[in-house]
Amino acid sequence: MARTVVGSAVVVREKYYWPDAQLNVWTIVMLATAGTILGVFAQFMMIQSQMRLGTPWIMPYGVTVGALTIICILIMLILIAQRRLLPGVMMLASFILFVLFVTGIIGTALQLFSGPNINQLCQTYVNNQRPRDQNVITLAWLQQQNICQCWDAVFAFWIIGSVFFVWMMVMASQVNQNQYD
Repeated sequence: MARTVVGSAVVVREKYYWPDAQLNVWTIVMLATAGTILGVFAQFMMIQSQMRLGTPWIMPYGVTVGALTIICILIMLILIAQRRLLPGVMMLASFILFVLFVTGIIGTALQLFSGPNINQLCQTYVNNQRPRDQNVITLAWLQQQNICQCWDAVFAFWIIGSVFFVWMMVMASQVNQNQYD
């Protein structure tokens, strides 16, 4: 513990030791997760706008949550550089983002698997066809295949992000109890 005397008051600052390797892996994976979610849903919003279709709520929601996650990680990196990253702050931020990610899982699952869903459309119009010529039909099929694979990827990254936020909550609680030395 470091003590600083300010006037007649004594300020005690406790040092928290974060595991470097785990924190680095967590940061890299979460930046990839947030960037993928943000990028995919931004692309989907552009496609919806270009086709003059309505935008489902999950798309701007994904862009917002992806951006919030990146902002949170950038703030975390600034606090790490200043050696002021508090476990309580990380637990709270991780819990809030965990709830947002679980909501993203549910919203994406509803789009993928309920009613006349994206998964069925992809199976019917993309996976069951394989055009191979050098023409516009093949190009359109490739774009459709990309869209289907992006839906699958974003669903997977919502799940990965949720698991990693739970991991951060556990890691922050262990740091708070000084279990890493």
